[in-house]
Parts: sequence; structure tokens; C-alpha cells
Amino acid sequence: MKTKNTNKMVWIVAAVLALGAGAAWQWLQPAAQNNNFVTGNGRIEATEIDVAAKAPGRVQDIMANEGDFVNAGDIVAQMDMKSTEAQLAQARAQVANTISGRETARARLAQRKADVVMAEAVLVQRRSELDLARKTSARSQALRADRAISEQIADDNAARVRNGEASVNVASAQITAAQAAVRAAEAEIDQSVAAIEAANAVVVRLQTELEDGALRAPRNGRVQYRVVQPGEVVAGGGKILSLVDIGDVYMTFFLPEMAAGRVGMGTEARIVLDAAQHYVIPAQVSYVASVAQFTPKSVETQSERQKMVFRVKARVDPELLAKYPEHVKTGLPGIAHVRLDQSTPWPEALQVRLP
Repeated sequence: MKTKNTNKMVWIVAAVLALGAGAAWQWLQPAAQNNNFVTGNGRIEATEIDVAAKAPGRVQDIMANEGDFVNAGDIVAQMDMKSTEAQLAQARAQVANTISGRETARARLAQRKADVVMAEAVLVQRRSELDLARKTSARSQALRADRAISEQIADDNAARVRNGEASVNVASAQITAAQAAVRAAEAEIDQSVAAIEAANAVVVRLQTELEDGALRAPRNGRVQYRVVQPGEVVAGGGKILSLVDIGDVYMTFFLPEMAAGRVGMGTEARIVLDAAQHYVIPAQVSYVASVAQFTPKSVETQSERQKMVFRVKARVDPELLAKYPEHVKTGLPGIAHVRLDQSTPWPEALQVRLP
């Protein structure tokens, strides 16, 4: 009898050695007892963000190395923007030129308005002269009838009336021309204002392109890869760096149909990594697939339905991740334990243990 027990213990030890430390630890865990817990294998993942060039160009410098932590808004790379800087200088000069043109147009408008005033004054003068000529001609006609003056004088006075009328017409035409010149000067000012706005728009666009040349981290994270090196030329949308958002970390695993049907959003979970089995990380289910990942092609029997698995994500609390940013490593394999019955306490082996 003692020999039989000894042989059984030897068999168990041999099985443990054959499975390996990680698999043996999983085999000995009490989590999946009484259908209150379910486990799934998965890997730690995180949201990946690519920092890319908006426009084609040469990479001038990269300020972050692989593994560096960066904050949202930090400049992580700089594109070569010498050509854009030259264009911006030219655009600013164009703005100054159009502003000068507007001032010239304003001065021209003031001159044209003065011409209108002078033409109106001349018209008043010519009308006064015409009025005087008409009165003089009328008296001359009366005196000629009495033979008090010669016909030559009367004819001269009548001619002055006709000259006065012509002068009034000329003065009126000069006013019309001066007013047209005023409208032209006003239109020139409007064109100058539009040219200034267009030039300023070019300046703003080029300034935006310059700002886009300084590539910033869109959110807090860790540099995972440097896709290119300084001096390389990239196309528009070309990747420069790849970041990992260490505030959005989760494990993706798969559960059979019967277990996935009992898992809801916010269900508590525990993550144990193969590389750090002495730590138990708390998490919550944040996603359960609505479609099975493996669906039988033929008639679904009960055994076939058991082959259907659903993808599940267990997300780690961002506040917890903020306390241990240096411990977050994507790609690590592990086991996710999900508690199906919330009234059942977690076993001792799955109590939260953190660094």
C-alpha cells in the first residue's frame, strides 16, 4: 500500500515536471471550481498609436528612443521644414506688400475725393458766371432795342451766355469723372483688403505646416518602435514612431459559449502573468464579442456548440496602471480568471497582489 502511494506521488511530480512551471501552476489553481470561475489564456495588449508625418519630407530629428515615456503634447520628432520656412518668409513679405498697396489706395481715394470737391466748387463758379452772363445779355438786348448800345456788344454778351452754359456742362462732367475715380479707388481698397486676407491665409497655412512638422505625442505612452531614423525621407502619412498607451491595457482571451453567456460588462477578473505568477492583477471585463469566433459549418449539435468561443477583453484600471507605468509590458502571456458568480469570494490564490 505504501508502495502504491509512493508511486502515485512520483507520477504527480513527473507530470508537474513535464508540464513545466507555468502550466503546472495553472493546473494547481483552484479558480475554476464549482462553475463559479472560468479561465482563459491570453496576452497583455495595449492601444497602439502611430506618430506619422502629415506631409512627405525628410526626418530631421527624433527626440525619443524606444522605451522612453512621453506625455501628450511632447515633441517626439521634427521634420525638415526649411522649404516651408522660406515660403513663410515670402508670404509674410507679400502681406507687407499688400498692406502697403492698401495704404496707397487709401491715399489715392483721398485725392479723388478732393478732386470731387474741387469739381463741385468749379461747377458753382461756372453757374455763377452763367447767371451773370444771362443777366448781362438780357440787359444788352433791352438796350439794343432802344439803340442805346451797338449790336456787337449785345452779340458778345449773348456769346458769353453760351460759353457759360458750356462751362457748366464741362464742370458737371468733371464732377462725374471725379466721382467715378472715387468709386475706382474704393474698389482698389477693397481689392487690397482681399489681397491682405489672402496673403494672411497663406501665412496661417504655412505656419500650420510648420507646426505639423513638429510631431507631438497624441497621448501619454511609451515608445515601442522607432520606425525610421533621422535623415530618412517618408511619404505623407509615413510612420515615424509607434507608441503604446500604457493607460489602456487589457488582456484578450477566449471563453466557451456557456461561460461567455454568463459574463457581463464590468464583471470582475484577475490576471496572472506567466512571467510574474506571484502577482495577481485586478481587472474588469470591458468587451464580450457578440459573434462566436469559431462556428461549426454544419448542423450544430451540443458538442459542436461547445467548440464555439467568444473573444473577451479584461481591462486593467487606468488609475492602477498610472502607479506602475514601468511594469506595463505588452505581449506577455498569462491567464485571465473571471468570476461568474459575484457572491462567491475569490480564493486565496487569486487575491490581489501587486508589486
